[in-house]
Amino acid sequence: MTIDRARELLQVQAGFGGFYNANSAKLILAEVTREHGQTAVDALIRDLNLESIFGFKPGTRFEGGLAIRDGA
Repeated sequence: MTIDRARELLQVQAGFGGFYNANSAKLILAEVTREHGQTAVDALIRDLNLESIFGFKPGTRFEGGLAIRDGA
């Protein structure tokens, strides 16, 4: 998945907000992590303001449907 495609999909999920959309966003970010690394995920979180929408913070690792924050 390209970063641009991930951004498009995440914008849709962020537009709806909510629990189920947060789960979808986690799966998208997990895919971005596998293909592009943590730096790309952190940039998407910042650019799309996913911290205020879903509570995702830069540095959070996404593995499958899990969001893992180191030290939390």
